Amino acid sequence: MKTNKEGNPKNIYPTPPFPKQDQDPPGRTSPMEPQPDHGEDTYKGSQLLENKIAVITGGDSGIGKATAIAMAREGAHVVIAYKDEVEDEDANDTLMWIEKAGKQGVLFRGDLSREETCKHLIDQTVHTFGRIDILVNNAAYQMTYQRIEDISALEWNKTFETNLSSMFYLTKFAKPHIPSGGSIINTTSVNAYEPNPTLLPYAASKAAIQNFTSNLAQQFLEEKTGIRVNAVAPGPIWTPLIPSTIPDHEKFGTNTPLGRPGQPAEIAPVYVFLASPAASYVSGATVPATGGRITI
Repeated sequence: MKTNKEGNPKNIYPTPPFPKQDQDPPGRTSPMEPQPDHGEDTYKGSQLLENKIAVITGGDSGIGKATAIAMAREGAHVVIAYKDEVEDEDANDTLMWIEKAGKQGVLFRGDLSREETCKHLIDQTVHTFGRIDILVNNAAYQMTYQRIEDISALEWNKTFETNLSSMFYLTKFAKPHIPSGGSIINTTSVNAYEPNPTLLPYAASKAAIQNFTSNLAQQFLEEKTGIRVNAVAPGPIWTPLIPSTIPDHEKFGTNTPLGRPGQPAEIAPVYVFLASPAASYVSGATVPATGGRITI
């Protein structure tokens, strides 16, 4: 998908209805119609992150993939963490784009809901690069349920362990290796402000991420670590998670004032900004990128 991203933002990308295209979770990019835009043909870097070391979870596809491509083109070396073998195709494609940008990429496959896996990811990154400048906690899990009675304790815990506990583990292990001026960026959601009743566990976890982000930022400021902590709250974004977890994905994104879902390429620049020295006065903030949906 190519766009010059100019003109009326309502019209620069495809608008629903999209074809019915059910997938099994976590989903893959190649069967999606329309294909998501990760900035492969459009993102141009400006050396904002030259020689930085970035760790991006959920970096095989969607927002994580677009952020990896953008950060590599800004000069960063990138470690991509993802969970399942079915995501290998997407992860290797992301790695290709990182290397085409002339930067070193590393793939790490593992279940980040497990504390030991998170430690292994950080240890491997530090062994390879010696430090971590940017930690993007982006990996997430969601499923749709009509009633609270349909949600098992296992499902509730899986959602929080993937979406929130992984952030805690990774931040705890990464902190000693992040120099002053480093940046942690957590992915929350418009659901933290305007929760979808069918995404009860997911929406609750994303609201918790808001608190975690602002609280952690204050703690790090009080400790004078020089590490900034912020979050991004995307609205509905067209990623493999959508056809694999949203039953009515044909009309996904029509509940925004822009009338369409966002593309990953439209979100990645927000992460780049928060990671860069341009955001030196920004910590404890959440930047909404919601297609016009209100977050106050």
